[in-house]
Amino acid sequence: MTMVENKPATDNQKNALRLRGLDYIELYVGNASQAAHYYRSTFGFKPVAYAGLETGRRDCISYVLEQQNIRLVLTSSLDPESPVSESVRLHGDSVQDIVFRVDNAEAAYHEALSRGATPLQEPKVLADDRTVDVKASIGGLGHTKHSFIEHRSPDKWGMAGYQVLDNSMQMSSMGLTAVDHIAVGVEPGYLDQWIDAYKTILGFHQFHHEDIATEYSAMNSKVVADETLDIKIVMMEPAQGKRRSQIQEFLNFHRGAGVQHVALHTHDIFNAVRILRGNCVEFLNVPNTYYEELEDRVGDVRDQLGVLSQLSILVDKDPSGKLMQTFTKPVQGRPTMFFEVIQRLGAVGFGSGNIKALFQAVEQEQAKRGTL
Repeated sequence: MTMVENKPATDNQKNALRLRGLDYIELYVGNASQAAHYYRSTFGFKPVAYAGLETGRRDCISYVLEQQNIRLVLTSSLDPESPVSESVRLHGDSVQDIVFRVDNAEAAYHEALSRGATPLQEPKVLADDRTVDVKASIGGLGHTKHSFIEHRSPDKWGMAGYQVLDNSMQMSSMGLTAVDHIAVGVEPGYLDQWIDAYKTILGFHQFHHEDIATEYSAMNSKVVADETLDIKIVMMEPAQGKRRSQIQEFLNFHRGAGVQHVALHTHDIFNAVRILRGNCVEFLNVPNTYYEELEDRVGDVRDQLGVLSQLSILVDKDPSGKLMQTFTKPVQGRPTMFFEVIQRLGAVGFGSGNIKALFQAVEQEQAKRGTL
C-alpha cells in the first residue's frame, strides 16, 4: 500500500468547478418499479419521488429513493430501442450517472470541456411549478457519465417532472448515512490514463495506491478524490495472475469499464448488517483463517471477534484509526455490481489489509460460478 502526496487542485481550478458533493447516483435498470421495491424492502431506501407516464414522461420512468444523505435514482425505459434499454441489454442493472452538485452547472460544464472532457449534454434548464434546476453531462469511465446539477430552488429532487410520493410508509432504519466511495473497474493498462483524466478534468487528486495478489489473481488500484474527500472514486484494473480476477470477471460480464460497487457508510455496522441479513441481503463469506490472524494485525478485538466472524465483517487499521467493512454478493443476476457497508473509526484508508481476504472470498464465489 502506498499513500500518495495529497495535491489538491489549484485555487483557480477549484473556483471553476465548485463541486459541492455527490448529489445522486442514477442506475439504469430493467424494471424501475420492481427495483424500487427491492431497494426499499432490503436496503431500507424510501421512495420519495416518481416520474413516468402519469407525470408527462413518455420515454422512461424513474424513482428517487433516499436514506439519510444517500440518494439513488432508478430509471427504466418504456422504449425497447432507447439508450436506457440498450444500456440494460449490454450491462444489466448498473450505475450510469454519477451526479455532482455544483453552484453553476454551465460554468462547471464548460470548464470541464476546456480540460478535455467529452460533451454529452449541454446545460439544460429543468423547470416545473416547484423546481428550477440546471443539469449538464460529460463522459466518464466506459459508458458511465458524470453530470453537474445546479439547484435554483429548494426542491431537492434535482429534476423537474417528478411527483412527490407519500412519505407515511413505515421503514426499518438501516443506519446507512452516506456514500463513502464508489469503486470502478477499468480495462487492464488503462488505470493511469483514467487517474490522469480525473485529475485533469475534475481537479481530483490521488491519495492512495494498492496492488494485491493472491494465489490465483491480482489487481492494481488507485484512489482519486475531491479536495474535501467527500467524493472518492476507487479505480481498479486486473493484473496478471494464474486465473481470472474478480475485476476481469466484472469487466467481462459488464461489457467494459464501470461501477463495480458502491460503499455505504454507517455508524453502527453490526446493527446495519444484522437488519440487511434479516432482509435477505446476501453477503460474502469470509474464510475462517482471516479471524484467526486478525488480532495479530489490528490489535485486541476479542470482545467482538464472535460477532465479526458471524457477520463476516472485516477489520483494518491505518495510522488514523480503524475501519470495519463487509461486502454483499452481486445484487443482480450478473456477477457485476454489489454494495459495501463500511464504518470508519478514524481510518481514512480503504481496508488495505482486508483486500486479500476479500479476493479469496470472491474467488470462492467465482469457483461456484465457474468463472475463476
